[in-house]
Amino acid sequence: MSAPARTGRGIVVYRWTDDTRLPTAEARLALGEALADLGVAEEVREDAQLVLSELVANAAEHACGPYEVRLQRILSEWVCEVADGDPELPQLPQFPPDLLLAPDEEKRGGGLDSLLSLLGERGRGLQIVHQLSGGEWGFCRTGKTKVAWFVVGPVAP
Repeated sequence: MSAPARTGRGIVVYRWTDDTRLPTAEARLALGEALADLGVAEEVREDAQLVLSELVANAAEHACGPYEVRLQRILSEWVCEVADGDPELPQLPQFPPDLLLAPDEEKRGGGLDSLLSLLGERGRGLQIVHQLSGGEWGFCRTGKTKVAWFVVGPVAP
């Protein structure tokens, strides 16, 4: 993979269109490589890749292209952005104040049907984004585009 391009908006890590076959996997791989090159710790990279997977999948499903994944250095942190061609900001679900996937003793042993029911709920992906990013994420509008962003972590010394 070639080196990420630097623009006035940060480092462009990955671009895709509505015709791209596997944008989530490709974006996840590109971000992992870019963060490794920047010296970001493996555990932080893995969480960032999971967050990015959710945001790329949401953009591909609910928005229109073109799409772009960027890294911005803001003060002492890296911020990852996913830009798409839709200026509409999504409705955000209410996030639980406690642990997202804490075990519920009454529902243990629910089997495959219980698991599929849990995973099939809409909005679960943004709850994962919220938890893995420590609540440091959001959406903003920039002209005719929307940007989903999250804080990856501190800049390596």
